[in-house]
Formats: sequence, structure tokens, C-alpha cells
Amino acid sequence: MRAARLMSLVLLLQARGRMTAMELSRELEISERTVHRDVLALSEAGVPVYADRGRGGGYRLLDGYRTRLTGLDRAEAEALFLSGVPEALREMGLGEVAATARLKASAALSPGLRDAPVTAAQRFHLDAPGWFASERPPPTALAPLARAVWGDHPVTARYRRTARSHPTGQTGQTGGAEAARRRLEPYGLVLKAGVWYLATRSAIYRVDRFDEVELHPALRFERDGAFDLAAFWSEKSARFANSLLTMDVTVRLSPAALRLLPVIADRAALDDALASAGEPDGQGWVTLRLPVESLEVAYDQVLRFGPEAEVLDPPDLRARVAGAAARMHDLYGSPGGGGSAG
Repeated sequence: MRAARLMSLVLLLQARGRMTAMELSRELEISERTVHRDVLALSEAGVPVYADRGRGGGYRLLDGYRTRLTGLDRAEAEALFLSGVPEALREMGLGEVAATARLKASAALSPGLRDAPVTAAQRFHLDAPGWFASERPPPTALAPLARAVWGDHPVTARYRRTARSHPTGQTGQTGGAEAARRRLEPYGLVLKAGVWYLATRSAIYRVDRFDEVELHPALRFERDGAFDLAAFWSEKSARFANSLLTMDVTVRLSPAALRLLPVIADRAALDDALASAGEPDGQGWVTLRLPVESLEVAYDQVLRFGPEAEVLDPPDLRARVAGAAARMHDLYGSPGGGGSAG
């Protein structure tokens, strides 16, 4: 346990340069006193760690010192080669870079661990995107946004945000999606269930909703050094998902449809939908309000319930589903097939 902590301390100093005891204690989740003891142990072991005294001081490694990956045990070495998602790296244009990095890491391992990449690949495969995601090409905006994220370059982009719909099913004057041109400072990219999202310092955007992205490679923005992408995503993602649910539809669901609801509805909508459910009628059907992103999304979700759901409101959606049901009846109502066509 202590050996892993000492290695982490060395790698932190190697990656960030000078760090104070307070910064190290925060990163390693140990006391400052333990930091001082660990630094002393490293010095006694021959690792060139030096203390700079005075204002702005801290610990640092001798200039030019680099540790090799000889301190890894087998479990750590195998885990190292499970950290990437190849398809995501390829979509960002980083496939070759990642492959080169893995080769260099393999070469730096001690001889007894050189088979770690093979043993890890034989046992685990991380497939992050959702089913059938490979059939869709990556968003065209992804590559320039990835370059902007790496280089801290601002972009000017046109983003489509679904217009807020009224309970009657009417939308704003745009008739569907609003496209706004805006200047953004891309802080990070997140791949969630096969969908790419862009994080700025204060907001989240779906990458597939960017109609165009203009990269400004000659400019750089000042990145907030305290920004933590994982923490930011954890805090904002639920709020972002809720912001997409711009309208409610009222539906009656059978007991079978209620069992399907967690599979069909957006996860962010599920709690509100269940909280709005009334008492079951004599056949076990319940009426509830289902938050949805748009009428188009609602239409798709309701059809997936088949005959186990009935739309009550809005009228436009009910009429559209009724039309689909009529066409289904024409297709399947005739024993000979082919519906009533011809």
C-alpha cells in the first residue's frame, strides 16, 4: 500500500513539477505529516526529491529526472491497458496516437510484465457506445471540437437547441429546433452511452447538435486550473438531461407498459412520470404525465409500447399515433398480406 502511494507521489511531482505538502496531501488523501515522511523515505531510497523553502516553495524532483514504469505490479500493469476506449479515440482522431502510447508503455514495463497487454486484452473488452452506434458516423463537429479541447482554442459554433413546446403540442415560431451562433471555450468532451457531449466552464452541449464549428487555432483561452471534468459532469449531467425534457404528454399505460417504462422513457423523466401516476383503474391501467424532449421523441416512445399505451394529450400526438395504428391495421388486417393496397 505504501509502495503504491510513494509511486503516486513521484508521478505527481513528475507530472506537475513543484507541489506543496498541502497539495500533495490533498491529492493523495493523506496528512501533511505523512507527506513529509514519504518524501524522506524516497530520498533515502535514492529518488532525487528536493524541498524548496520559503514563499511559494514545495517539493520537486531533480530537473530531468524521470521514473520508468518498473514499480508496477501485474494487476496495475494489466489495468493500464484497460483505460482506453479504442472506438472513442478513433472518433476523436487519436487512434494512432493512443496506439503509439501503448507501445511505449509496453516497452517501459519490466520484462516480467511485457505480456500484460495481451493478458488484459484476452480477458476484458470495454465497449462503451450503445448498441448499433457503429452504424452512425461520428458527429462532424467532434474532430474540430477535440482539437479545440486539446489546444485550449475557442470556437464559434452554431448549435441547435430544441424549442420549448407548449402542452398543446405547439412549438415556437422556429417550428422545431432553434439554431444559435455562439462563441464557446471547449473544456472537455464526454462520451455517455454512445453520445458525445461538450463541456464548457458552465454548460453542456450535445455534439451532434452542432451544425457548424469554426476553430480559432491562433487564439487560446485561459483555462481554469481547478476545473475537474469528471466532477463537473457528475454535477451538471442530470440537470442537462432534465433541461432537454421540454414538454409533457399524458398517457394511459397497461401493467405491461409500466414494466417497460424504465426501458423506453428517458431516465431523467422516469421519477417524475412515476410520481404523477394516478391510481390503477379496474384493469390495472394507470394515467401519468411523461416528460419528453419533443413530440417526435414522444411519438417514437409511444409506438414502442404498442397496444399497451394510449395517448390522451396532446391531441396532435394522439391523432398521429391513431394514424400509425390505422396504417398498421391496413398492413396486418388482411389475411393474405399486403393490406388494402392495390
